[in-house]
Amino acid sequence: MSMKNMIAERAAHALEEYSVINLGIGIPTLVTNYLDKEKFYLHTENGLLGVTSVEEEDVDPNIVNAGKQPVGEATGASYFHSADSFAMIRGSHVDVAILGVLQVDEKGRVANWAIPGKDIIGVGGAMDLLVGAKKVIITTNHTAKDGSPKFLKKCTFPITSTRPVDMIITELAVFERKDDKFELIELMGDTTLEEIAEKTEADYTVSELLKGSVE
Repeated sequence: MSMKNMIAERAAHALEEYSVINLGIGIPTLVTNYLDKEKFYLHTENGLLGVTSVEEEDVDPNIVNAGKQPVGEATGASYFHSADSFAMIRGSHVDVAILGVLQVDEKGRVANWAIPGKDIIGVGGAMDLLVGAKKVIITTNHTAKDGSPKFLKKCTFPITSTRPVDMIITELAVFERKDDKFELIELMGDTTLEEIAEKTEADYTVSELLKGSVE
């Protein structure tokens, strides 16, 4: 299994059945591969509740998600204006948002819309989801392409929102925010506590249960 799929599968296990979920671009879109489609309601901010996967031969170019990727319609799916979709988000009617990031810091703030000096896609609905979703899960590689940490003391790129995220899932570890601080609650694969410390700049605590399991 690829690292991205491993992250997506772990994110799927963090979801409660019959919740409304918005999936960001990148790794979050893979989460659908690990969900019972009849027990979750997938939302996209361009105006569809009931997103599902679609086979190549059934692709309709007019039915896409917010990232312009072809999607399918689940039984009972509903369409609405994007303004209504954002009203759902801002009104806290989306239970979980799963987002990718460029950086996340120890205060739970994320940067996922701009790299100074580079032209990338822009903020999209991320700032609304970070404010309006009841729970926010981050799915990301633990380090950037150059090997530098993505979980930092403080974001160096422009932040998307001051609202702290609730959970961070990487190919190495799972962190959960508790009492205004992130706690390492799970190691992924054969990762060690030493490797996490080496590749993480942010301060965090280690759960007592995890300490006991690796001693």
